[in-house]
Amino acid sequence: MSFFVTLTEDGTYMPTMAGFTALVIFLIGALLVGNYFFGIADKKTDSKRLAFSAMAIALATVCSMVKIIDMPMGGSVTLFSMMFISLIGSWFGLGAGLSCGIAYGLLQLTIDPYILSFPQMMVDYILGFGALGLSGLFYGKKNGLIKGYLTGVLGRYFFCFLSGWIFFGAYAPESFPNAVTYSLAYNAAYIGVEAALTCVVLALPPVRVGLTAISNLAADPQASAQALSGKEEQTSQA
Repeated sequence: MSFFVTLTEDGTYMPTMAGFTALVIFLIGALLVGNYFFGIADKKTDSKRLAFSAMAIALATVCSMVKIIDMPMGGSVTLFSMMFISLIGSWFGLGAGLSCGIAYGLLQLTIDPYILSFPQMMVDYILGFGALGLSGLFYGKKNGLIKGYLTGVLGRYFFCFLSGWIFFGAYAPESFPNAVTYSLAYNAAYIGVEAALTCVVLALPPVRVGLTAISNLAADPQASAQALSGKEEQTSQA
C-alpha cells in the first residue's frame, strides 16, 4: 500500500522493512533529541542519563514479554514493565522521562504493532507510553517514586481509555451501556492490576533500599562509590 506500511487481511497496517527501519531510527532519535534538549551541559551526566534510559527500555521490553494476564482485545498485565520506564522520570526529571517513554513506545510499535490509523498509532504508542514519563513531575520530591509511578500510569490509562473509546468503541459488548464505560472498565482491568501489584513490590523494604541505592548511583556515582568504600572500610576495621 505504501513504502512504509502495508494493509493486512484483518484491516490493520503492518510496517514494511523500510517502516521498521524508520521506527528504529526514530527510537534512537527520540533518546538523543530528548537527551540534548532536556539534558544538562555536563556531558558525563548526559551520557549517564542516556545509558540509564537504554537499560530501562531494555528491561521494560523484556518484562513486557512476560504476560501474567493477556487480555482478549489487546493489553496485558506484564512483569512490572511500566515501572522501569517511570523510574527514569523519577531519577532524571520530566524531560528525560518523556523522551524515554516515547522511545519505548516506538520500540513497542516495532516489536508488536497494531495499527488501524495514524491517530490511533499516536495515541496508543507515542502518547500512551510517553505518558509514563510524567513520573518526572515528582522528581526530587518525597515519596516521588510511588507518586511518580502512579502519575505515569494514570497518564497511560487516560490515553488507553481515549483509544478504546474512539478507535475500538465499536467492539464494545452489548452488556455495557456505551463505549466510554467499556473502555474505562476494560483498560482499568489490566493497567490497574499491574499498577497495584507494582505498588506492593515498590513498598517492600528490600526493593526500596535497592532502588534508593540505584537512584543515588544515577544522581552521583562518584559519591555512591565513596560511600560504599567508606562502609567497607568501617566493616574491615570492626
